Amino acid sequence: MFSKACEYAIKGTLFIAVKSSKNKKASLLEIAKEKNSPTAFTAKILQKLSRTNIVDSTKGPNGGFKIEPEKLNQIRLIQVVAAIDGEAIYDGCALGFCECNDQHPCPVHHDYKQIRDDLKQMLINTSLLDLSTDIEKRKSFLKS
Repeated sequence: MFSKACEYAIKGTLFIAVKSSKNKKASLLEIAKEKNSPTAFTAKILQKLSRTNIVDSTKGPNGGFKIEPEKLNQIRLIQVVAAIDGEAIYDGCALGFCECNDQHPCPVHHDYKQIRDDLKQMLINTSLLDLSTDIEKRKSFLKS
């Protein structure tokens, strides 16, 4: 459903959120290694997340990536998805047809439309704090 870049962005952002909740920064190499993502690819993703003010980036020997603790509850998962994949995920046809809408639906349009709407609501309603707290409490996991 999400692009590979978006999957890495979500995982990386959550890794940074967990570290940030402990008042620590995460380095590019640490994030790439933890998420099993190529370093250059991870750098591009983190650059987009930094430009959209989802993560803060500090250069230098004590640098790294972090998210201010007070921002963890404000940042929603939909912002991470939008920064990497844009809004197309909420509009596209499940079967990839160019012309698919309520007036000219594909065979799965109405079911898929509900799934897209539910996904969007989940992304809007879910904060980085919600997810990082679940990870810290071991209710969910970032690594398989």
